[in-house]
Amino acid sequence: MDDPVVVKIGGSLANHTWPLLEALRSSRRPALIVPGGGRFARLVRESGVEGDAAHWMAVCAMEQFGWLISAQGIPPTADLHVPGTLEVLLPYLPLRDADPLPHTWEVTSDTIAAWVAASLGLDLIVLKSVDGIRSGGVLIDRVSRPVGTDDVDASFLPFVLSHGVRVVILNGRVPGRMESWLQGFPVTGTTIGF
Repeated sequence: MDDPVVVKIGGSLANHTWPLLEALRSSRRPALIVPGGGRFARLVRESGVEGDAAHWMAVCAMEQFGWLISAQGIPPTADLHVPGTLEVLLPYLPLRDADPLPHTWEVTSDTIAAWVAASLGLDLIVLKSVDGIRSGGVLIDRVSRPVGTDDVDASFLPFVLSHGVRVVILNGRVPGRMESWLQGFPVTGTTIGF
């Protein structure tokens, strides 16, 4: 598994990024990190702003988390490209240029990361604070059709399924889980298309 990959680090992992970044560095696998919005996006939601303004403010929230990741020694880029090393995407400019997604709260950094992976033809690792996608309180190992869940935004599953993006959703708080998956070992999580 040496092919480049897109890695979405959820905003809920903001205080847990160092071990994840160390694991990505150790893997030596080229990766383009897409930052979540986390507490920065929560402020946008709490502001009551809607529509276009809320969408672009939330994308700027992702940039804030991107700069936080960059401060830990990960080079930032605003260029949507297949990575040759470990980099963090600052998504505002690529999204403003393409404007590919609806401006709604049903599209969050989850679907934006899926769009990045689809645009580059890369697999997507989604790191969250949950073990994977749950529906009706039950963890689903493999998803092949949209299911009701609050673990990803409402647009994520339809997008990845219709665009053929291969995805694994893992708990970024569990030590060694992402590393084991990168080494090809079976782990707790949800896969799509693998």
